[in-house]
Amino acid sequence: MKRSSSKRIPTMKKAILLALADATSLALASDFPKGSPEFKDSSASALSAAQKSGKPVIMVFSAAWCPPCQAMKKDVYPSAAVKAFHDQFIWAYLDVDDERNEGAAKKFGVSSIPHIEFLNAEGKEIEKQIGGTSSEDFAKKLASILAKVKKS
Repeated sequence: MKRSSSKRIPTMKKAILLALADATSLALASDFPKGSPEFKDSSASALSAAQKSGKPVIMVFSAAWCPPCQAMKKDVYPSAAVKAFHDQFIWAYLDVDDERNEGAAKKFGVSSIPHIEFLNAEGKEIEKQIGGTSSEDFAKKLASILAKVKKS
């Protein structure tokens, strides 16, 4: 009997540690540095806000374990170069490890991250970016997206 209970403890500890690791990674994925844009946490809420405001959408597919994703979150989105664009878009940050985002990831063909979809207010793709970039290059991309939105 002691053996059976001693075998369960490591299994239980392992399960608890795995659950804590999952909770920690989800918390890290949604923890944004000061000066970041206001991110929606679902594609539906972002698209709804875009339809109401008429603003284009930046839908960021990311994960806590992805170094380029975390570098963008820490250095690019809150940067001075990108800050000028915060209010001109509806921003969404979707963790690919959260099963609530599976449908959106599948819809946009996310196979590697960071994967950033630029959508018009009606939810149609304008352009996409796969991989990380500098704040200056991302700001140029945002200016280009706004120019495309104005033309259409």
